[in-house]
Amino acid sequence: DRDRWLDTDNHFPVLDRSDAEGLGRDDPGSQMPEKTMENRDAGSGADVLVADENSTQWYSGGANHSPMTLIPSRSFARGAVKEVLDGVLMGQEVGTEEIITLFSARGPEVPAVAEVADQLRRDSVGETITWVHNRNINYTNVCTFKCRFCGFSKGPLSLNLRGTPYMLTLGDIQERVIEAARLGATEVTLQGGIHPSFDGDYYIDVCKAIQDVVPDMHLHGFTALEVIEGAKRLGESLVEYLLRLKAGGLKSLPGTAAEVLDDEVRDVLCPDKISTDEWLECHEAAHSVGLHSNITIMFGSIEEPRHWANHIVRTRSLQKQTGGFTEWIPLPFVHMASPIYLQKQARRGPTFRETLLMHAVGRIAYRGLIDNVQVSWVKIGAEGAKQILMAGANDLGGTLMDENISRAAGAQHGQGLVESDFRNIVEPLHRVLRQRTTSYREADGRPMVVSNTTMSADNPTDKKLIPVNALGDQI
Repeated sequence: DRDRWLDTDNHFPVLDRSDAEGLGRDDPGSQMPEKTMENRDAGSGADVLVADENSTQWYSGGANHSPMTLIPSRSFARGAVKEVLDGVLMGQEVGTEEIITLFSARGPEVPAVAEVADQLRRDSVGETITWVHNRNINYTNVCTFKCRFCGFSKGPLSLNLRGTPYMLTLGDIQERVIEAARLGATEVTLQGGIHPSFDGDYYIDVCKAIQDVVPDMHLHGFTALEVIEGAKRLGESLVEYLLRLKAGGLKSLPGTAAEVLDDEVRDVLCPDKISTDEWLECHEAAHSVGLHSNITIMFGSIEEPRHWANHIVRTRSLQKQTGGFTEWIPLPFVHMASPIYLQKQARRGPTFRETLLMHAVGRIAYRGLIDNVQVSWVKIGAEGAKQILMAGANDLGGTLMDENISRAAGAQHGQGLVESDFRNIVEPLHRVLRQRTTSYREADGRPMVVSNTTMSADNPTDKKLIPVNALGDQI
């Protein structure tokens, strides 16, 4: 109870040095104040503390330091953690309390949890590590929602908040898809803000525009928030709208917009966004029409291990019904330019111990239901990814040409990797690297058919960037 035991002036300094259990962070250097990326956009009442140097040895999104070595190291479990791991090895499913117990692992218990997770990984998918050649397309950064963690979305141009707002045209999206195909990509991922001028047909038009120029490109796009908003603005049911998206060319949905699927957390992080039940309902509907999706979790801001456990158990329950989730993707909170951190109301992201455990515990909890555990190199970095690949993970995600959202929050790991970068991560582990498709089939390496016909340049709306006014309308 910080209000009872701490002076108000000490609330943030203690929070900033705490992990999700309220204990001191165990990353070396984390007892020092953290440097933030910017303070001019912190919001009303924010007083940002800026140090001369980044003081933590490792944090999500930071590229200056490698994480502490947790694996390989001496492993030993006892007490409650050992009891849970013994049950896992006997084939038992972990429940909410067991998941919380595994998240509490410290010291030699951490590699013990990782070893069990990695054994399950070997049993499930063998020694292959996969990656997909893809491109991110963030079609607008204008958003009517006010998620307190987001450093990417911008307000209308007249408000001049956090940079220039933009919206890509259909022609510009087509050009990026064509370029991606010529570079060998098999997938494009589409995400963006909820622009006030969008109706639900916009997302369908995007799908059709992409299909017109690269028919074989796998279109992985639109969060549950975008789908729900699109259906709502057209007055259609989720199933009806998803069927129209699928007919337009959509192949699968990302799991983003999940953040933490616990409304106690969502009421603070994203109070005007969709609820936990709405996110689950959207993905259930997507699976019912043949669109697969994945499960993400954004962790390390304000939540506790019990919230992580609730997230896992709720999504696992849906997976038992539908079988439509293809992977588990933990996404560490990147704090440096996040409004809620700059307002001194969140932690500086997860510790590396928590990050590694999120992947390992996910492998254990989803055993027999989800085969693939992905590590986000853009948030964790290559050295961290190596350790997590020894803790149950088997996938490195995508090349992510033009990754913007993590970078807007302060991530420093670059906007894209190539196959040789992935090989440098995998070779020291003596495992096999394989390029995959979005659906985890082996990529055949054949070039895609590309049309040179894009939206007409004579179209007056076909400009590279479209500024918007205070109402979000094109000007």
